[in-house]
Amino acid sequence: MSDIVKYQADGRIGIITLNRPEARNAVNGDVAQGMEAAIDALEADDNVWVGILTANTEGQEKPVFCAGADLKAINSGQAGGLNTKRGGFAGFVYRERRKPIIVAVDGLATAGGCEIVLAADLVVATTRSSFGLAEVKRNLIAGAGGLFRLPRAIGQAAAMEAILTGEPIPAERAYHLGLLSRLVAPGEAMNEARKLADQITACAPLAVYASRQVVLAAAYEDDENLKSLTNSLFAGVMASEDTKEGLTAFIEKRLPNWTGR
Repeated sequence: MSDIVKYQADGRIGIITLNRPEARNAVNGDVAQGMEAAIDALEADDNVWVGILTANTEGQEKPVFCAGADLKAINSGQAGGLNTKRGGFAGFVYRERRKPIIVAVDGLATAGGCEIVLAADLVVATTRSSFGLAEVKRNLIAGAGGLFRLPRAIGQAAAMEAILTGEPIPAERAYHLGLLSRLVAPGEAMNEARKLADQITACAPLAVYASRQVVLAAAYEDDENLKSLTNSLFAGVMASEDTKEGLTAFIEKRLPNWTGR
């Protein structure tokens, strides 16, 4: 694992850290490859059930979670390296995965940085954070999912304003619009993300994975396809060892011992 994107397993939680604070955590080829490797590690570890994505903002006068694509890399002809075949931009925004990822934001997430946030499953942010797609100010467009994910998250009217003006959305407004799951004081994003991750890992992992899949599919599929998908996933979860354990624990009035099998 590279130093530019760090990965650490902490019990049931896998922690991914963007570690390029001197460049406002902008995405270059090394970041994209590091993110893909971190997701590989998260998905491959059966003992890890949920991920947290955060960023190192040490030494930054105004914290920046991620400033998006490294424009120096693009200007020097390295634009292709900002994507991976499996993950797309940053090795993340189009990556297929089973496990939920919480993004912990304490600062600005703009352009591709905002698109990374939108590709996560849950967002915890501090009151000094903001979220924007500033591409139109540079004669670019948000090409890593932001143009369709932001309207899904906050509604077309608010998203259209943010996209066409390029102005960031302050954290409190983003929270009220539904982009954020939790809003906390500066410096507390990671602590709150851990609390949320602990709540998720207290639940049965197979049921979490299956439920996440249906929720995400709801944005694309019609009701009939969703019914078929739900039934298929339901059958798989019901046949697992954890279902018997969950029912037995309920009957015996104790906490279940989930194994993910």
